[in-house]
Amino acid sequence: QVQLVESGGGLVQPGGSLRLSCAASETIFSTDTMGWYRQAPGKQRELAAVIRLGGTNYADSVKGRFTISRDTAKKMVYLQMNSLKPEDTAVYYCYLRRNFASVGYWGQGTQVTVSS
Repeated sequence: QVQLVESGGGLVQPGGSLRLSCAASETIFSTDTMGWYRQAPGKQRELAAVIRLGGTNYADSVKGRFTISRDTAKKMVYLQMNSLKPEDTAVYYCYLRRNFASVGYWGQGTQVTVSS
């Protein structure tokens, strides 16, 4: 059972930046699929960014503004968020799925609020 703990959320003004971090309780591998999902009030959870062995993918709404990365040695995955907009306000969840696994693991979420 892998535990994921997110941090780095908070209140930021439009146009600002935040970096979210996700710490894994066990070793992570470059073959793992790891991602950041977000859920705004009254909306379904959606994928923001994902990193796989073959590279990264982003939702169209965050492309060019968000960057996902990971450090396997530190068992960490990050989401750098720039040029934040009010519509980025959501709870952000870290996700990990082992290669060949059918289910994954979720963190507890961290709140990001973009408001002036």
